Amino acid sequence: MNDVIYWIQNEPEFEKQLIYLDGRYEQKGFNAAQPELLKPTMQELYAKGVRYIAPPIWVLLTTGSDGEITPSAYARAAKEAKLNIITWSLERDGPMNKGGGWYHQSIKSAIYTDGQIYEVLDVLAKQVGIKGIFSDWPATVTYYANCMGLK
Repeated sequence: MNDVIYWIQNEPEFEKQLIYLDGRYEQKGFNAAQPELLKPTMQELYAKGVRYIAPPIWVLLTTGSDGEITPSAYARAAKEAKLNIITWSLERDGPMNKGGGWYHQSIKSAIYTDGQIYEVLDVLAKQVGIKGIFSDWPATVTYYANCMGLK
């Protein structure tokens, strides 16, 4: 975080492109369902000049009461704080037909087929409102973006 603040304070022309790679998920007791416990909070990040935040996919997604994939409280809090979101890394886990791996751990119970990677991408794009996504296989993201008229 200190490096991000340094760039904001000392090189303001970089502020528009600066992305905070959010590693707070590594903190003991991290829970994407309780973003209000994060330090700094989403609002504090925005107040410090952060405009883009980049957590892993699993931090942004959860499952609803009927098992559907939905935005996590973390994702909603970031949006409420007006933070733009970029996430990582689609398709890093390999085949999804076994529930995905680390990158999809929060939605493992909702994943049964490889084609559901498009459901994940659709929720991230339409409901979470991500501005970008890193992917090991950009054909999937490119195909989705072209079909949906995204840039």
